[in-house]
Amino acid sequence: MATQENIVEKHMSINITVSRGNNLQGKQVNNFRSFLQVEVDRVVLGTSDKKPFDPEEQCVVYDFTCSFHCSSDTQALSDIAHKPIILMVTEVLSEEKRAEEKTTVLGQAVVDLLPLLQGQCSFSLKVPLNPLTSSLAKESSHGFNLKPTLDVCVSVLDPVLSESERSSCSLLKVSVETAFSVPESWMLPSGPAPSPCSYTAALEVPLTAEKDQVLVFCEGQLKPGGQREENSRQKKRPHQSLLVPENHFLPGAFFQAEPIEQEDGELTGLEDREFRNEAETTKKRVSWDTEMCCLLDRGGTTRLQQMISESRLWPVEIMRLLTPFEKAIETKQVRQLTEGNPEIPFHGVAFVDMGQLLYPGVSRIRGAYSIQPFSEAELLNKANRSVSVLKEYVKDAAIQAKARASSATGSPKGKSGRNMDARISKELTKKIRTSAADSGTDGQNQTELRVNIEGNMYLEARTYIIIEIALEKPLVPKTSPEELAQRVKALIPPRPPLPAGPSRAERAVMDFHRQVGNVVSHVSDQYKELFGASSRTHLEDCSQEQMMVQLMAMLNVSGRYFTFKEQMKPAVVRIVRDKLQRTEPISDPQELQAFVSKLYVYLVDEMHVALNKIYSEDIDDDSPDEIHLNSSQLRHFAKEAQLTGDYQQAAQYCQELVVRHPSEPSHMFECGSLYMLTGDYMKAKECFHAAVSIQQAHQPSLMMCGVLAVMFEHYKEAQTFLERATNIDPHSVVAWTLLGLVHERKNEHILAESACLEAKRQLRAKEAKNEIQKEEEKTDKQEEGKTATPAHQGSTANQNSEFVDQVSEMHKEPSAQSIGSRSAPTKLSSTIYTETVQFLLQNNALQMAEHALSQELLCSDDGHSVSYLVHLAQLQMLKADYSSAAVNLKQALIHKDQQDADVWALNGHCHYLRGEPHVAQHSYKQSLCLPQQPSDSHLVLLRLGSIYLQQEKFEQAKVVYLQACEQSPSCLTWLGLGIACYRLEELCVAEDAFIQANRLNTQNAEVWAYLSLISLRTGKPKEAEHFYKCAVRFNLQKDSLLKELNELKDHLRFSHLASCFARCSQAGV
Repeated sequence: MATQENIVEKHMSINITVSRGNNLQGKQVNNFRSFLQVEVDRVVLGTSDKKPFDPEEQCVVYDFTCSFHCSSDTQALSDIAHKPIILMVTEVLSEEKRAEEKTTVLGQAVVDLLPLLQGQCSFSLKVPLNPLTSSLAKESSHGFNLKPTLDVCVSVLDPVLSESERSSCSLLKVSVETAFSVPESWMLPSGPAPSPCSYTAALEVPLTAEKDQVLVFCEGQLKPGGQREENSRQKKRPHQSLLVPENHFLPGAFFQAEPIEQEDGELTGLEDREFRNEAETTKKRVSWDTEMCCLLDRGGTTRLQQMISESRLWPVEIMRLLTPFEKAIETKQVRQLTEGNPEIPFHGVAFVDMGQLLYPGVSRIRGAYSIQPFSEAELLNKANRSVSVLKEYVKDAAIQAKARASSATGSPKGKSGRNMDARISKELTKKIRTSAADSGTDGQNQTELRVNIEGNMYLEARTYIIIEIALEKPLVPKTSPEELAQRVKALIPPRPPLPAGPSRAERAVMDFHRQVGNVVSHVSDQYKELFGASSRTHLEDCSQEQMMVQLMAMLNVSGRYFTFKEQMKPAVVRIVRDKLQRTEPISDPQELQAFVSKLYVYLVDEMHVALNKIYSEDIDDDSPDEIHLNSSQLRHFAKEAQLTGDYQQAAQYCQELVVRHPSEPSHMFECGSLYMLTGDYMKAKECFHAAVSIQQAHQPSLMMCGVLAVMFEHYKEAQTFLERATNIDPHSVVAWTLLGLVHERKNEHILAESACLEAKRQLRAKEAKNEIQKEEEKTDKQEEGKTATPAHQGSTANQNSEFVDQVSEMHKEPSAQSIGSRSAPTKLSSTIYTETVQFLLQNNALQMAEHALSQELLCSDDGHSVSYLVHLAQLQMLKADYSSAAVNLKQALIHKDQQDADVWALNGHCHYLRGEPHVAQHSYKQSLCLPQQPSDSHLVLLRLGSIYLQQEKFEQAKVVYLQACEQSPSCLTWLGLGIACYRLEELCVAEDAFIQANRLNTQNAEVWAYLSLISLRTGKPKEAEHFYKCAVRFNLQKDSLLKELNELKDHLRFSHLASCFARCSQAGV
């Protein structure tokens, strides 16, 4: 019955047409005649008439057509995949007596029917006609230049598989290459005699939802060691006993060499490479080099996937018979397999991990797999199977041989042959029984004894077999980049392109300038109307303040003042909404007061800009601000504010960057990271989504979208974001690792393993590249040293010669081990979770970072590594658990040869936040003394300088802050320098430093306070009062500074009164 899962069963006729034979050459030169015979699977399909040779065309025209009927069930089609059409050309030798006409076979040609399964209805090809033996091939090549061929056409009326069937089916190809390091007791035949043993491998695969097929490879050849197998050797066909030697090989199919570390099987570690190099070079091996193909319908493909998910390990059984397999099935040795629980000689099994075929996009696995003694208990435990494939197969073959033998019992020749085999089998059985009887075991233990003795030879020799399994299509298709892009687009629609011209924020500022200009124009008109041309006369009669009062009175009386305010309101609203990014009401009175102060300062500054544009021709219209911070400064200040805990100031800088560069996703990404730190995950999500909407391929934002989706338990969305991230940058270790963690959360262990393996592969490639760069730099330095010291050439000549000898020894034999060691580091310096934790901590994703840290601890061989301890301390510091962080950092610092400036700096931060300035000071100084400066040296200098200020070590503070100003100037660095100089009574230098700090941040209340102090001390009371008001307006929080200001004011006021009193006393006297 036809279903959606199975191929529709029908009968079809496959037509084979041989039109001509080219360049044929026989023994009869003048009267050369030949005929053609076609067979499939030992069944002769037809024989052509005897045709003469045409000397002019140099061909024989056969024009012979035959056909065979084939069922379209999966089993029959699978047979077509690996059973070819065999064409035999036979020459007719003329004799005097026609009744005794003799023939001789000229050659054999083979046609594979695989193209029919690949959708072709017909195909034509020119196939070579190969002689029966290699000696005839040599004679033919010497006697004739052109190789004989046959022109063949294979056709069917309708496609073998419909389009839907073709899309649902898959071709499975299994290649058994070589078994290396076989037991030493396996002896090679002496001389040219054929091998007295047969070597067979077998495994079972599903064809349909209910039916399986056993793939048997029984043409293994024992070969001596001494050299490696050829890298690009050609694959062989199965059923080689029916083919001449030249037809054993599959056209266009070759084994491709690949490094050991890229294999998918076992024995890929560094400790195994020396053994494999020796085994594959010097030791005996059994070679099959055979590929077998079968067809899986949809049900078979689904069942294969289900079986792999239930049990990843699939058994490939191996055996060695004392006679060739075809003859062995006729002997008593194998006929005993039909009775009871049969025993297989040298029965071994290799368990192939098929789980990697469930990796997305993977359709091929290849690797080395260790052979171990066959055990039914082990088979059930590892592969969840209870039946030996080889035992069942050999038992069926023995039953068929027994049936054939019973029909030929009258043959003397057959009887004598059977007697010979019977004697061999009898002697073998007698030896086994004797050894078992001596050991005092029962019949079952006798069998187990022999199995253990022969099977243990595989373990002693460390035998392994190389197997390749390939599917036409992957079981789990890999999502295409286009589909992933569409999924991300559906979750986060791209933002429409910004309109040409200024942004909304810029338009808001421009509108405010325009309204200021309108108000100025109307006020000027009112002024002219009030004072007219006699303004100078009025200026002489009354003061400027009186004129201002009159003008304001006129504006109020006429109602124009109220009109001007109403005209300015929409412009101010747009400034608040579009420029300052304030859309929500403010409930906190203090926050409201601070915002109003900020708004007032900003509006006054912009009003001055607008007035300058109107009345001054020297101001450039393109510069809207007197002090313009560039983007790099804003990013630096935002990072500084974040590190010092001023999150509100950091958010302002980030928003300013977003307003200035609305098309740059990185600024929105930084805003999201800041909100992650403050714990506002909804705003962080909005920022990361906004970054992706700006640029759909912004990988960091996609990864953080995935992290947040995991936090909200939206695993499907997380998988989409992270798959897209790996698609954008396939070399990203972090993206692959995060994807693996998501699959692990979903209990998709195979997919998690796939992502983590890819992450390890990318990490290994990255570290190999770094090692190559280091070696190149080291070589360059050595060459520079040699050229720089020519006087020492004589003393280093011997060393150079030894170095050259070592290099030549290294290049004598480019073994697989040496190749692998050059392409990959001996040991990874970090794990895939190291970089991932670093990314997560940088972006304050604490929950996922904690999970990744636990995985790093599990996969670490050395216990608590330094990187683990440092990352754990960073996580604990972000959670404000400074005591635990200090303990972990102490362990990291006592690690031998640990001279990491970042660890010392982190230890300083930890103790600084714990309120232990002396320990922090030591750590900071240690980090700055190392050759490699800490990555956050700016924060180190800031905090070290503040410690010196607390200790009243103003000279040291001045040096530290001066270094910070030179490296990365900011408001805080100039402020610290100014404070140090102020305490050192260097008022002029301090004032310059405070002015620089004020230029970089006009809202720092502490800067205004110190400017007020300096103005008071330098006799500028008006400026001091203005600076003091600014400090109060920006909410000066430092009580000690307020107290110092008030005390200085009181002191100056008292001094002034005292001086006045003294003057009055002197005048009275």
